[in-house]
Amino acid sequence: MIHFFRRFFQSKVGLGITFAFLALIAFAFASSDVANTGTFGGVAGGNRVAVVGDTKIGTADLSRAATSAVNQMRQENPTMSIQAFVQQGGLEEVLDSLINRTAIREYAQKYGLRAGANLINSEIIGIPAFRGPDGNFSQTAYQNALAQQGLSDAVVREDIASSLYAQQLLVPASYAATMPEPMARRYAALLRERRQGAIATLPSAAYAPKGDPTAAQLQAFYQSNRSDFIRPERRVIRYATFGTDALDGSIEPTDNEIAARYERDKAQYAASETRTLTQIIVPTEAGANALRQQLAGGGSIDQVARSAGFSTAQIGPIGKAAYQQQSSKPVADAVFGAAGGSVAPIARSGLGYHVVKVDSVARTGQRSLADARSEIAESVRAEKRRAAISDLSARVEEEIDQGIALSDMAKQLGAKIETTRPLTGDGRVYGATDETAPEILAPALGTAFQMQEGEPQLAEVVPGQTFLIYEVSEITESAAAPLAEIREQVVNRWRTKEGSTRARAAADRVLARLREGKTLAAAVAEEKVTVPGVDRVDFNREQLTQMFQGRVPSPLALMFSMAQGTAKKLQAPGANGWFVVDLDKISAEPLATDDPLIARARAELSQAVGAEYAEQLGIAMRKEIGAERNADAIEAVRKQLAGES
Repeated sequence: MIHFFRRFFQSKVGLGITFAFLALIAFAFASSDVANTGTFGGVAGGNRVAVVGDTKIGTADLSRAATSAVNQMRQENPTMSIQAFVQQGGLEEVLDSLINRTAIREYAQKYGLRAGANLINSEIIGIPAFRGPDGNFSQTAYQNALAQQGLSDAVVREDIASSLYAQQLLVPASYAATMPEPMARRYAALLRERRQGAIATLPSAAYAPKGDPTAAQLQAFYQSNRSDFIRPERRVIRYATFGTDALDGSIEPTDNEIAARYERDKAQYAASETRTLTQIIVPTEAGANALRQQLAGGGSIDQVARSAGFSTAQIGPIGKAAYQQQSSKPVADAVFGAAGGSVAPIARSGLGYHVVKVDSVARTGQRSLADARSEIAESVRAEKRRAAISDLSARVEEEIDQGIALSDMAKQLGAKIETTRPLTGDGRVYGATDETAPEILAPALGTAFQMQEGEPQLAEVVPGQTFLIYEVSEITESAAAPLAEIREQVVNRWRTKEGSTRARAAADRVLARLREGKTLAAAVAEEKVTVPGVDRVDFNREQLTQMFQGRVPSPLALMFSMAQGTAKKLQAPGANGWFVVDLDKISAEPLATDDPLIARARAELSQAVGAEYAEQLGIAMRKEIGAERNADAIEAVRKQLAGES
């Protein structure tokens, strides 16, 4: 329901502030290229893109934040490129977030708020990425994580401090925000408001020109819409695999090794006895003896235990040593000295007196070296195989670090080099609808899209068994496709755009006919092209929300924001046509005083009010602190990230 309110009543939520503060640390640690943003095509990292109060935001800060944002977006859309991000206005959003964050920090410091070292330390300790194997904070893990991402301790602490300042200022502003009950009632009543009208669709395809554009028209259209034709980055990967088949015969166990292992584990092959037991533990010796006498008379141990108010426990098969650990030596001696099917003599442990029936006895004779040879050989062979493959992978990694070529390494291993077709970041073969990268590349694909060309890497595919060595042999940067290669696609897009322009003119004609008193169906019927029929609309806002789960189509959203007796036009998404929306009648349905819709509306709208308070406070703080932008430096960063410099 809250989605409905946001869409229909334009209740703004502080998305910029949320982006800046709640995702700040995630963005910083998602970035894998922040160490390479110090200089940008003649704009030094010290040049400022903005000044907020007394703080300068440098070009390096902006580029680092943009790179981090792109890497974060790639978790959901692996094909997202920095060029497409910039083209779609992402750089401006990132800069706004940096300015908001800096303004709030400046404001907090101006009025005496602090984020001390101890508080920042407690935040760092609570970050899961910095925990060691024991689950506690590890200084080594912390330093390794920072080094891996190219971050410094100072940068991390500054980011955390900014987040803490935001919490101190914005959370109190939004805390316990409440929508007044009368206003919530008005909003809830709107959900029962019914609208009746009609919607006509005028698709671009119906009005699109049939012929091709001239060369000049096509070139002009392509130049003004280049961002619509950006291709994702593609990479060609060369790889080879190796595993236990690359090992020589040295992993085969020798006779001496087998004999030594037999001697080491001789106790394991000695004669043994295990027993299955049913046990009752009684607090007094007299009580235990009484139960034992009943069992000797032929009673069932389960029935005897239940009649006396005790429960039984099934144990085993278990050996004497293991049983002694969970009872005591006297109990174990008594139980393992009794015959199978009998009740053992009463003995005591720290838990009480044990009444134990020996259900069954299983004895295993001693196994000779000859008997155990195959089992021991397989165990030794597996250990040697694990050690050998570990040594081999370590050697391969060392040689890769020293700069060995992939082809030379594959030759040493006797492995065959495979080469993929161009791949996109989501693991698909570029240009193929349903073809993906080889499955064995799955563990390495993410890293492959962060590597430089000709720098082999090692990855473990199946732990302790199969390894992958791979490199990127060709990188095709994300850029707009040349017109000659996508001419048909551009022509189709041009037709759609021209069709949209003509469909808009048709919508104006239909609106004019409506003003003359014609019905929407009649007005559309006068068009000289074939278009879909007119759709009638007759339901209330609550029904609309339930039908579309908060994602209301744009023409319906328009209808529910219009005045009665009016008609409007609306462009369809993707320039695919125009809608004409005609609203005939608005009627109100009664709302009971205790209708649960009122409480729901109040609770959800209160959340939106809190977010609005926080956003407005952020705007006020930014206004008081003051912020200036350096358009030239911003443009230089944009060009560098977009690959235009």
